[in-house]
Amino acid sequence: MGSISMAAPPCHIVAVPYPGRGHVNAMLNLCRLLTARDGVSATFVVTEEWLGLLGSPAGLGLGPGRVRFEAIPNVIPSEHGRAADMPGFLEAVYTRMAAPFERLLDRLAAPPHAIVADVFVPWTVSVGARRGVPVCAMCPLSATMFAVQYSFHRLPPAAAAGGASPDGTGDCLIENYIHGTKSIRFADLAPTHTNPALLDRVLEAYSTGVKKAQCVILTSFQELESDAIAAIRQELPCPVYAVGPCIPFMALQLQQEEDNKPYNKYPNGDGDGNHMAWLDAQPAGSVLYVSLGSFLSVSSAQLEEIAAGLAASEARFLWVLRDAGARDRVARVGLGGGRGVAVPWTDQLRVLCHPSVGGFFTHSGMNSTLEAVYAGVPMLTLPIAFDQPTNSRLVAEVWKTGLGLKDAARCDGGVVGRDDIAKAVERLMRPGSPEAAGMRRRAALLKDAARAACEEGGSSWKDVTSFIHFVSS
Repeated sequence: MGSISMAAPPCHIVAVPYPGRGHVNAMLNLCRLLTARDGVSATFVVTEEWLGLLGSPAGLGLGPGRVRFEAIPNVIPSEHGRAADMPGFLEAVYTRMAAPFERLLDRLAAPPHAIVADVFVPWTVSVGARRGVPVCAMCPLSATMFAVQYSFHRLPPAAAAGGASPDGTGDCLIENYIHGTKSIRFADLAPTHTNPALLDRVLEAYSTGVKKAQCVILTSFQELESDAIAAIRQELPCPVYAVGPCIPFMALQLQQEEDNKPYNKYPNGDGDGNHMAWLDAQPAGSVLYVSLGSFLSVSSAQLEEIAAGLAASEARFLWVLRDAGARDRVARVGLGGGRGVAVPWTDQLRVLCHPSVGGFFTHSGMNSTLEAVYAGVPMLTLPIAFDQPTNSRLVAEVWKTGLGLKDAARCDGGVVGRDDIAKAVERLMRPGSPEAAGMRRRAALLKDAARAACEEGGSSWKDVTSFIHFVSS
C-alpha cells in the first residue's frame, strides 16, 4: 500500500508515548497514520528497555525511513512488574524522563515541528514551551474517559474523595454532571479514581499538560463517540482531532497483500501460527476469541472460573495466555474436549478479522475495543481497572454491541462465577438468537463506520489532514 499524497510542507514530529504497552501501541498506530502521508516523518522516543521490546520500525510494519526510534536511559521502573506500584511508577514517569528527553532533542539531526505526547507524560508541555515547539496531547483512552477526567472537578466532592455517588450506591449517572457522557456510573470509576495518590497524578496530567497543549488528538473516531467528542471540542480552547481508530489496520492490509510475510506486532513474541490453521477449520462466526490484556491480570480464582465457564458453554474458543503456568492451569480445568485452544500470542487484529471469529471476550482496554469495532465483532467484557469499566459500559449500554460481566461479580473478591460466564457466552454466541443477531448487526454498522472514517474523505482522514497542516504551519 503506497503513501497518501497531500499538499503540505515537510513535517517532522517527535512522538513520546507513556511507557505502557497499550499506550505505546496507540502511539505507534498514530505514527503509522501520520507517516503514511507524503512529507511526514516521526522520531519515536522510548526507554532503552522499550527499544529492546519493540525491535525495528520495519519489523513493526512502519513505513521505511519514515519512523526512526530513539531511546533515553532506563530512568523509570521496568515494564515488568510496574503494576505492583502504579503511583510510584507514575511518579517516576512524571519526574525522571524530562531531562534525558531534552538531551535527546539536542542531538536530533532535524528539529521537530511538534511534539506529540501521551496525555500521561505532561512534562513535555514545559519542554516544548522552553524550546518554542508546539506540544500536542494524544489521548489513548476513549473520548468519554477523556471527558470524565478533564471535567472531574464537576463531580460531587464525595466522588473525588472516595468514588461515592450522591445516592450512596455508585449507580448515579455521570452524565448528570459531565456533558458528552452516557450510561457511565460513579461505580465505573473504581478502583483507579478512588485511589487518592493515583487520582492526583491522573488529574495533574490534565491541569499541567492537556490544558496547556496546543492541540489534542483522540484515538477514537467521530462516528463512535460523537457526543463526547463534541463536548470536548466545546470545552477545550485548542483544536481537537479525532483520528481513530488508531489500530494497526494499515499493517493488516499490508499483510493481507503479502500473505507470505505475516505481520507480527511484537516481533520478539513467541506466537505460534498453528492457531490460524485451526481457525481456518472452524465454522464462520463460531469461535470466541479470549484475551484479557497484557498488563493487569485476572486472579487465579477468576482464571479458573473463566475456564470452567467456557467449558460449560460448549462454545469454540481461542484463548491467549502469555503465562505458561496459566495455560497449564486452564488445561487442567479443561479446554472443552478440543473445542478450545490456548496459545501464548496472537496477532490480535488479524484474529478478530478472521471469518471464524464471532465474539471477543475482552478486558475492554481501548486498543482492544477499537480493534473489535473495526472487525465488527461483538464483545463480552470483564474490565479490571483504569478506563476499562467505562469502555465496558459503552459496549454494553451505549453501542449495544456486547454484554458486560462486571455487574455479575461476587462481593467476596469480585470474582465472576462460571455459571454467569457460561450463560453470557451462550447469549453472545448462540446461533439464531435475536439478541445475538442484534449485537452482530450493530457491530457490523460500527465496523462500516470505522472503515469509512479511515478512507480518503472520511472523518478521521480529514482530521489527520487538518492536524498535519496545523503543525506544519
